[in-house]
Amino acid sequence: MGWQFAWETMMKELAPQTKDGSYARPTYNLKGVIGSPELPAESGRYHLYVGNACPWCHRVLLALIVHGLLPHVSYTMAVDDPERASRGGWVFDQAEPVFNAKDLREVYDAASPGYRGRCTAPLLVDKRTRKLVCNESSDIVRMLNSVQLPGCTPFDLYPAQLSREIDAINDIVHNKINNGVYKSGFATTQSAYARAQQELYGALDLVEQRLSEHRFLVGDRFTEADLRLYPTVVRYDGMYATLFKCCRKRISDYPNLSAWLRDVYQITVQDASQMQISTSFDLDEARRSYFTSLFPLNPGGIVPVGPTIDDLALHRDAGRGSHSAESVFNFQAMPSAVAA
Repeated sequence: MGWQFAWETMMKELAPQTKDGSYARPTYNLKGVIGSPELPAESGRYHLYVGNACPWCHRVLLALIVHGLLPHVSYTMAVDDPERASRGGWVFDQAEPVFNAKDLREVYDAASPGYRGRCTAPLLVDKRTRKLVCNESSDIVRMLNSVQLPGCTPFDLYPAQLSREIDAINDIVHNKINNGVYKSGFATTQSAYARAQQELYGALDLVEQRLSEHRFLVGDRFTEADLRLYPTVVRYDGMYATLFKCCRKRISDYPNLSAWLRDVYQITVQDASQMQISTSFDLDEARRSYFTSLFPLNPGGIVPVGPTIDDLALHRDAGRGSHSAESVFNFQAMPSAVAA
């Protein structure tokens, strides 16, 4: 039918599809690493572009917060407005400070003339060379764990002795939960949607079981695995459960996972005057963004009134332990003293 063809065409423009109607997340080729010889760790040298609604951006912002890097790595908060953006959807309400660009496409074009890929966020750039560094959130999160500058926290989200277990959990969370909600929401066939849902709820059940045994996903300390899960979980009941049709169970239906969500939300990192996990994300604004910018999923543009942060009771005591740094985080190993 004509309307079905029109809808499928719009969905393919919104999100890349495989032949069977499954969402296929793009891969990215910008692989610069802060700390390499070409990109030394220097305060004030790097700039990030992130957007509030985007969970992939959120994980990068969380890494800045946890590692105490906000004084060293500047960032611009982009606004998702496809009508104003020339490509990619991200625009700036005021010209950003590195390239004086009006939208993210102009940043890509200025830093890499002739760039033809997707203009996605998060995006890390080198202000000194005015070049693109990386636009893959998982790579940015991992590299920031190794950056040590004055005033940074000593927290290690990827301890060597836990790296294999963290990688295994990351693989499940990324493919079946972080990406699983998008594979559900962007599916264009019933069979693709059913597969995504089966994977999603199987992974959520696994996470619920792990969190019944430990405070966090990999033991009793917050790691990169928790940081990568949090942005999806904090958005789940407000957006994914309804707009993406992930409504068989809500996060609030999982006792351990919902308590973990409150636990992470309440962590305070180092300087309480800096942005914290609880203030790193505006749920109401993100809900408006999802329900108004994804036209094929919600053509009427009507935005639900909730749930809000208060509805989710994220300030309620999680009952999972102290929030002191010693109780929450692993610490970077100090270099061994060498005898003279």
